[in-house]
Amino acid sequence: MKLELRSNKDFWSGVMFFLTGAGAILIARHYPFGSTLRMGPGYFPIVLSVILMVFGVYVMLRGLRKSEKIQGNWSIRALIVLPFSMALFGILMELAGFVPALVALVFVSAASGREFKFKEVLLLTLFLGVLSVAMFIWGLGLPYPLINKF
Repeated sequence: MKLELRSNKDFWSGVMFFLTGAGAILIARHYPFGSTLRMGPGYFPIVLSVILMVFGVYVMLRGLRKSEKIQGNWSIRALIVLPFSMALFGILMELAGFVPALVALVFVSAASGREFKFKEVLLLTLFLGVLSVAMFIWGLGLPYPLINKF
């Protein structure tokens, strides 16, 4: 049995998860960790990063066992539009507020795909908008303005 790692979909997904978790631990390593009862600012990112790394190892091992091939081609449009949509979200959070930034994020990132359907994206935007406002603004009490006045 020959292992073909170059085109093994699950193996590379696991590597991505593992490296993302390791990178987050490197970023948060200087934050005070605290304890479970008195969590410091480093507790949450480090615990989530360890969980992400364990999940990455699991997916890598599953990829070694199944050896499912990567299908399809690279999408240059997605490689350009998706990072742009995240940067646009960050800029609009400051300038326009949470709701316009979220609407722009969903619409621009949906435009990176080939099957953009306006009605579906509009429904997704409404659903994610209501859910995000309920969770982040009302539930967690994050101090983001819903809409900034210019």
